[in-house]
Amino acid sequence: MAALDQKSPNVLLQSLCCRITGKSEAEVAHQFQYAVRVIGSNYAPTIERDEFLVSEKIKKELMKQRREADAVRFSELHRKLQTQGVLKQKWSILYLLLSLCEDPRKPSSRVGSYGALFAQPLPRDAHSTPFYCARPQSLPLSYPERAVAQNNTSMGTSGISSLGVYTFNGPSPTPQSLLVGHAPGDAMRGSRLAWALPVSASPPGGAAAAPTSRGPAGPLAPAGRVTPRHRREGDGSAEIGEVALVRDILYVFQGIDGKFIKMCSPENCYKIDTKVPLCKSLRDISSRLAELGWLHNKVRKYTDSRSLDRAFGLVGQSFCASLHQELKEYYRLLSVLHSQLQVEDDQGVNLGVDSTLTLRRLLVWTYDPKVRLKTLAALVDFCQGRKGGELASAVHAYGKTGDPNMRALVQHILGLVSHPILNFLYRWIYDGELEDTYHEFFVASDPTVKTDRLWHDKYSLRKSMIPSFITMDQARKVLLIGKSINFLHQVCHDRTSPGKILPASKAADSPKDAAELFTDLEGAFQSKIDAAYFETSKYLLDVLNKNYLLLEHLQAMRRYLLLGQGDFIRHLMDLLKPELARPATTLYQHNLTGILETAVRATNAQFDSPEILKRLDVRLLEVSPGDTGWDVFSLDYHVEGPIATVFTRECMSHYLRVFNFLWRAKRMEYILTDIWKGQMCNAKLLKSMPELSGELHQCHILASEMVHFIHQMQYYITFEVLECSWDELWNKVQQARDLDHIIAAHDVFLDTVITRCLLDTNNRSLLNQLRAIFDQIIEFQSTQDSLYRSALEELQLRLQFEERKRQRQQEGTWGVTAEEEAAENKRIQEFQDFHAKMRSELRILSYSYQGIVQQFLVLLMTSSDESLQFLSFRLDFNEHYKARDPRLRNSLGATRGRRSSNI
Repeated sequence: MAALDQKSPNVLLQSLCCRITGKSEAEVAHQFQYAVRVIGSNYAPTIERDEFLVSEKIKKELMKQRREADAVRFSELHRKLQTQGVLKQKWSILYLLLSLCEDPRKPSSRVGSYGALFAQPLPRDAHSTPFYCARPQSLPLSYPERAVAQNNTSMGTSGISSLGVYTFNGPSPTPQSLLVGHAPGDAMRGSRLAWALPVSASPPGGAAAAPTSRGPAGPLAPAGRVTPRHRREGDGSAEIGEVALVRDILYVFQGIDGKFIKMCSPENCYKIDTKVPLCKSLRDISSRLAELGWLHNKVRKYTDSRSLDRAFGLVGQSFCASLHQELKEYYRLLSVLHSQLQVEDDQGVNLGVDSTLTLRRLLVWTYDPKVRLKTLAALVDFCQGRKGGELASAVHAYGKTGDPNMRALVQHILGLVSHPILNFLYRWIYDGELEDTYHEFFVASDPTVKTDRLWHDKYSLRKSMIPSFITMDQARKVLLIGKSINFLHQVCHDRTSPGKILPASKAADSPKDAAELFTDLEGAFQSKIDAAYFETSKYLLDVLNKNYLLLEHLQAMRRYLLLGQGDFIRHLMDLLKPELARPATTLYQHNLTGILETAVRATNAQFDSPEILKRLDVRLLEVSPGDTGWDVFSLDYHVEGPIATVFTRECMSHYLRVFNFLWRAKRMEYILTDIWKGQMCNAKLLKSMPELSGELHQCHILASEMVHFIHQMQYYITFEVLECSWDELWNKVQQARDLDHIIAAHDVFLDTVITRCLLDTNNRSLLNQLRAIFDQIIEFQSTQDSLYRSALEELQLRLQFEERKRQRQQEGTWGVTAEEEAAENKRIQEFQDFHAKMRSELRILSYSYQGIVQQFLVLLMTSSDESLQFLSFRLDFNEHYKARDPRLRNSLGATRGRRSSNI
């Protein structure tokens, strides 16, 4: 028995303690008890059992010590060891060798206190979001190297998972009190055993405690654990242990109610039952930790409700996928925590302060995941009810923060969310295809619009769907690119493939590339949009100018509808005068068309392109009672095909209004020319009728006033309105970069002409006065023609009477008889009565004309258009009307000065 007792493990262990310390059996009682606890525990390293990782670690240690030859030899031996089947636990052997090669005297190689433990960063796990540094398999095995690796990493993790496989390579160094009073050689001999001691054996002072000559009085208890493992959760009479709370918290992290912590629906939060006996500190920590489960439930509820909603669209599904990725990393963290708790439960004993799960440790380890889940929950709230580009704008708004981790998270989510938008955009600008089933893209299409309105109405911008990281100018260019491609294919029937139009090739960017592309809006993204925009627009304008003669048609509008071809317009008016003097109901369009063709062949218009001349036609307006041909005649210009996009129906109606106004003004000039001819021709003939001198003088004066007025109006319309506006239009058309610029410039040109020709609603009163003046000119022509006709007839009768009288006198008879003289006197009296009536009509006509002109001048002076104000000055350059009307006595300068002072 004595022999067996001598070989028992206790006796051998006591002998080993005596040999290492050099003391007697009575003196090593404390050390013997410590060794028994170590051997009786289930201590084992909790690192990942990776043989290759440990072997690589050993080789790195050898390389650090500049033992390259030993490292090569170790590699060969390890390779031979792998081919042998004798050893079953190769990883354990290699780990033992690694532990033996480490220097136990390094004070910084182990965590020596509770505070130092929390100073160590948690290992990083693999995750899908960008900027993650290391995977668990590549983590260093010792704390110093882990700290170095983390310090060398320039960017922190942006993932929820902040815990990989939480490893402890070994306990803290042997307490110095166990090695006091011995030589360094003995200490080195005993350090191999002390190096394998668990952390829980360290005294409360930590590994760095000052050496003391007196050892502790008894065995050391593990510090920092609130409740020992042996306390059962079902003990209702005792306070709930921390272990049970940790297990409950891990369930709450997953959104599952625990035994003590449950979801309170009225308050929408996790709460601990008030009947559960628990100290206030643990209750507060548990409540703080339970918030993580509430945040998880919020994000998970959103993803579950939206993932199956097809109407949410591709952008929304990408957003849900990014949330799923973040939750996946969060679940990895929970799996690590569960595995750690399972290891503790399987071993059945306390592993020590440094290797057990506590609420405080969970509070620290889940700090970063909690911040990230808070960001995701806030993002979910902000994105409620949004989809497509509006959803991308909401995500982008959250990236404007100074926190680099949060910015990295939002940037990653934005990359996934914006990837479908980038695919939409590429399909649109390179192929002209718009496959937006759920209306997420900022370009909208109306399939009910016909081809002739494709450019104007079929495609438009959804302003609510324009992402905030895309400017309005860029969105407009994107719209124009795809619209140009569809216009070429459907309207111009151009079958050129988009690849030949755009030399740039489509890039299948990844979500990360999409995020970077949209981040650099002034760089790569802008260059791609600009390149596609310039090439497509240039090709479209070339097709319109070369194949469809857009600029030639624009010049034809100016020459024919805006009366720019002077010789043609004058000759046409001469040919049409007999026809247009007839009632409008007696006109036939084919007769007028024949006259139009005659005018074309007789003037320089014959040298125009046949493509232009065949579009020129005659149009008769709607006839009203009493209208003559002058009132219903109009030129027309037929447009169809691609050029109808520029010359729309609205534009052609504007051209028709302007032509009628210009044609009427040109007719006034033509009438005044005839009036002047009549006056010049009849002036000498009527000298023999001195009683008409007053009326003829009055006709000359009134005609001069009318000529001056019409000439000034014609100068204003021709040069200040038409020529200036046309010059601006032509310059803009020459510099236009896309079809929209041409359309916009043409619309501005027409609007300017209509406004300054008094055809808009604001100048309706001026236009009415001007038409009244035109009516006075026509009435004056009629009155003068009547006067001249009666005067010439009277003159002819008088000459005939005198001729008969002279012939009779030559025959020797009486010149007139009493009856003839009475008849002559009666006729002269009738003419004098008619002459008095004509005098009154001319006086009334003169007063009426001057009154209308004065009112017209007053309206011009009060107009906000300076060109119209200067027109009033030219019309009354000698202040003839100003002297007659007090309203005109305020000079133009005084009026302008008073208006500016009021402003």
